[in-house]
Amino acid sequence: MNCPVCNAEMVEDDFGGLSVDVCKNGCKGIWFDWFELTKLDEKNEGLGNALQEALGYERSNDQHRGPIKCPKCKLPMHEHVYSSAKEINVDECYQCGGFFLDSGELKSIRESSMTDAEREAYAAKLLENIPELAQARDNLEKEKARTQAIRNLTKFFRVSYYTTGK
Repeated sequence: MNCPVCNAEMVEDDFGGLSVDVCKNGCKGIWFDWFELTKLDEKNEGLGNALQEALGYERSNDQHRGPIKCPKCKLPMHEHVYSSAKEINVDECYQCGGFFLDSGELKSIRESSMTDAEREAYAAKLLENIPELAQARDNLEKEKARTQAIRNLTKFFRVSYYTTGK
């Protein structure tokens, strides 16, 4: 597989039981297949010389390069902030779920992992930008009120109303 940034041949490396593709002879970027990044995004995850070498690469991210294409699907990748890091932009393929990290970004992700409270706040921030969610919440509250009204109305049909007074 070729690197989506510099087109150099990527080399498969073992990061402690997890094989990932690294652009060793080029830009030093790392390719993670679907769900692989979540196995290495915290400080205590992964091991071995290859991982330590990758964590030693200096941070390099060309902000002017434009969108890159997925090395597997050949579709444009989407750049966004990584979910468990505060300020790290990653490239994700929405087709296959793969992630491409520029040189040094794995180290930055591992160093800036969010706390559980920060993750909840970040998730809430993402959710508030979904207009359909507010409508769905409103509909749910209306449905709850309707269900309670029906329950109150039909309590006279239940035997328990006459035997326990509830």
